[in-house]
Amino acid sequence: MKIERLSQDKIRIFLTFDDLTERGIQKDDMWREIPKVHELFSEMMDQAYSELGFDPSGPLAVEVFALPAQGMVVIVTRGKLDLYASSDAYDDNEAEEVYEMEVTLEQSDLISYSFRDFEDLLRVSKVINPLLMEGGTLYSYKGKYILQLEPVELEETKYQALIAVLSEFGEASSVTLAVLEEYGKTIIADDAVKVLCHHFK
Repeated sequence: MKIERLSQDKIRIFLTFDDLTERGIQKDDMWREIPKVHELFSEMMDQAYSELGFDPSGPLAVEVFALPAQGMVVIVTRGKLDLYASSDAYDDNEAEEVYEMEVTLEQSDLISYSFRDFEDLLRVSKVINPLLMEGGTLYSYKGKYILQLEPVELEETKYQALIAVLSEFGEASSVTLAVLEEYGKTIIADDAVKVLCHHFK
């Protein structure tokens, strides 16, 4: 589980599928109201408080993005407490345990991997080029290269091979497309893998 602060009132948590499996949670469980998911959320908030000093009191907007083969990104935004809201819903003894959450869930098919080293990115590009019809987009963000690919109609064996190679040279990235478009820099907008292979033979 990796937690990072995006702003004073917003944090991003990256959960790998291993994080979920260790807690006996299936990917589809994140869509359901079950005790295990509440326990996981409490654990995430405790960790966010101890690591970043993020106080989860008050209303929270929670966005969950499912990423293929990588895991899940949970973005938590702390809202302003509504002083006029009724406080009769639960008494003060329970207040610490209850998070007032508005949860939205999104599924992303984008495959996103980051590379610290340009040489690793080139090596990956040469290996995965034959597997791809389209070569994705390359961004620069926080000193890393981030390659995002659309898994357009890849058969399962090619898909698994693609993920295996990407995992060998890079690491799964939890940065969403919206963040990259706003804060990152687009290096190659279209067919990034093919462009890299063409220019760096």
